[in-house]
Amino acid sequence: MRILISGICGHMGKEVEKLALEGYKGASIVAGVDFKNDGSASVKCAVDFDYAETDVDCIIDFSNHACTKYLLDFAVKNNLPLVLATTGQTEEEKESIKKASEKIPLFYSANYSMGIAILTELAKKTAALMPDAEIEIIEKHHDRKVDAPSGTALALADAIKEVRPDCYTKNGRDGSSKRGQNEIGIHSVRLGNIVGEHEVIIGTQNQTITLKHEAHSRALFAEGALCAAAFLMGKPAGLYDMKKMLEF
Repeated sequence: MRILISGICGHMGKEVEKLALEGYKGASIVAGVDFKNDGSASVKCAVDFDYAETDVDCIIDFSNHACTKYLLDFAVKNNLPLVLATTGQTEEEKESIKKASEKIPLFYSANYSMGIAILTELAKKTAALMPDAEIEIIEKHHDRKVDAPSGTALALADAIKEVRPDCYTKNGRDGSSKRGQNEIGIHSVRLGNIVGEHEVIIGTQNQTITLKHEAHSRALFAEGALCAAAFLMGKPAGLYDMKKMLEF
């Protein structure tokens, strides 16, 4: 499985590169693309997609949502499967992702941790079984993360809204008004070098259930992305995610 890494010079790009060099999931790294190429890549690295290698089996992207258009155009033009692991896309960019998935196999997830996928299913189940419970989500990340709330926190809220359609999200809390019964409060912490923590608190006046996932190393996201790439091999055009890969 020959991999092109988009964002190869970033923190996550380097994690994918390291695992691919070790042959994880049968992967081998062929080339990279990075608009901020700093020369640290172990393979040929283009500064934009006009000069990127096309003789690959799959693209794994850990770059920036601002690259979404160029990335999708390149993948569709060259009929290449794409694992999109960048978060923070605008609604317009998300619509472009859906359109691209009509032409190529495209794996898109807010988080590439198997543990987060399990947390999401547990949160949905709990929210459905406790229809009167109030729900809060707390997410913590390193101080370099630019988007808030995290894509994973928003994905958790969206999953809960599938079983609690009357719910709505509220980012942060201020003022003196009472919380709404159907409000899902999302709170973001940016501090130090926290890899990623997501906590879902579901409670009534008499009891509370807390579901929490902690990432100890960024390597787990690289593992998930390479698993997703292997999963895409031979798949028809379509939009895939962790739920489909893990068959929840």
